[in-house]
Amino acid sequence: MREYVRVQTRILLRRLASQVNRTARSGDADAIHDLRVAIRRLSRCLRVFAQFYPGRSWKQMRRRLADLMDACGSVRDRDIAIELLEKAGVPAASALVRQLDAERRAADEELRRELRRWKDRGFRRQCWARLEL
Repeated sequence: MREYVRVQTRILLRRLASQVNRTARSGDADAIHDLRVAIRRLSRCLRVFAQFYPGRSWKQMRRRLADLMDACGSVRDRDIAIELLEKAGVPAASALVRQLDAERRAADEELRRELRRWKDRGFRRQCWARLEL
């Protein structure tokens, strides 16, 4: 079982790293959605298989993943709101859509800063070391 957990965790870490890179490059709604899925899957893996990781290393990883998920959520929420307003026939030039667009750009900049920090700090390597993969 321990080897299975190690293999699955490695797969999910690689997928997360790939999505971090993709989102850092494009920042589009699909990339952010896929990054959120990768975060959720890895976080769930860490929780379900907690007994197979050393100490409480998995908890610290989940907290960092939650912070990244929050940054993604700020952008994604605005994407969804803008899309819903567009479907409802609200003009793109309306004050509400312009406000949401400005908020989305600011949230996207914050997300990109967070993604750069993740990449600069070598999060994947840190995870592997802490989780003894």
